[in-house]
Amino acid sequence: MKRKLAKLSGWMLLAALFSLALAKAAPFIALAQGESQGTARGQSLAEAYRIIASKQFVDLTQSFGPLTPVWKGFGGATFSAASDPATGHPYTIEKDGFRVFFYSMVGQYGTHVDPPAHFDPNGTTMDQLPLKQMILPLVVFDMTPMLKTDPNHALSIDDIKAWERRHGRVPAGSFAAVRTDMYKDWDTDQQRFKRDPFPAWSLDALRFLYEQRGIAANGHESMDTATDDLKSEAWVLKHGHWQIEVMANLDKVPATGAVIVVTWPKVRLGLGFPARAFAILP
Repeated sequence: MKRKLAKLSGWMLLAALFSLALAKAAPFIALAQGESQGTARGQSLAEAYRIIASKQFVDLTQSFGPLTPVWKGFGGATFSAASDPATGHPYTIEKDGFRVFFYSMVGQYGTHVDPPAHFDPNGTTMDQLPLKQMILPLVVFDMTPMLKTDPNHALSIDDIKAWERRHGRVPAGSFAAVRTDMYKDWDTDQQRFKRDPFPAWSLDALRFLYEQRGIAANGHESMDTATDDLKSEAWVLKHGHWQIEVMANLDKVPATGAVIVVTWPKVRLGLGFPARAFAILP
């Protein structure tokens, strides 16, 4: 290499030395660029969190207990003190320093997730639902004006198109929720909450939103997807979609612009379980 360089003169020698230096420095340059990009990503994520933390959060979940409403085909929950299997005595703070509840309830209880496997023997179970579907853009269809003249109104395609004329096209990949304000009867008037028929979705509206607008999931305040029968819920779940039932506080969320976050336990091959949902407002 020295003999080759010695034969070069002037700018040719300078160019050769510069090329050699770049070749030796390349790994360090790449490392520095990677660190810079990593720092930028970290800063952007920190900035995103700062923005999110500054926003208003709205709980979309009902609390539940042994006496809260449940679908007539299921029994109520039982909460009891968990006991030491060796002695049969309940754990207490005074005796053991801690206490534990034993919960006995159907998976579809309170605000809960329905995965495809709930109706489809080959469907996705709740532990297999994608993490990225647990945070989605949220759109809310407010049916309360319609309920003044039709208390059991089912959201229609025409209702959706009227909504779009005011708010724009329903975004693909969003979570679509229907607001009925039924949630207000959850604690104060359980018999009214359990009324049948009730306002909810129409099957045509759900098919339109999934097939024509490409939504990712849907939710509602009632314990069922629609009043008439289980055809609407069966269609949603048997087509690989999931839903959240018994939602709350949709009257505190705008029609567009919010983000919904939904979480649930990772039950192996789970067919449904109480979920925690909340909205981050724009």
